Amino acid sequence: QVELVESGGDFVQAGGSLRLSCAASVNIFSINDMNWYRQAPGKQRELVATATRAENTYYSVSVKGRFTISRDNAKNTVYLQMNNLKPEDTGRYYCSTYYQWQRYWGQGTQVTVSS
Repeated sequence: QVELVESGGDFVQAGGSLRLSCAASVNIFSINDMNWYRQAPGKQRELVATATRAENTYYSVSVKGRFTISRDNAKNTVYLQMNNLKPEDTGRYYCSTYYQWQRYWGQGTQVTVSS
């Protein structure tokens, strides 16, 4: 069983920055992929960024160059640094991982970007 708790969401103006955090209840050192997803109203949930155990990263086209994912294995925490935010980045951001053959999700944190 894995509990993921996100924090850091807020209301911000376009061009601003936020850093999201995801605290895991287990040691993430052995977990391969740690993911950030987001879901905008009326849209499907989409993968935003992935950080692997091998320190590789993946970003969706829409956020590449603006967002940075990182993981602190010692703190069992994954971060998403979001810069130059745009109104289309508005949505609920979820931390997720696949652990012992099961997908886990956090409760999400809301990000709202005004124009």
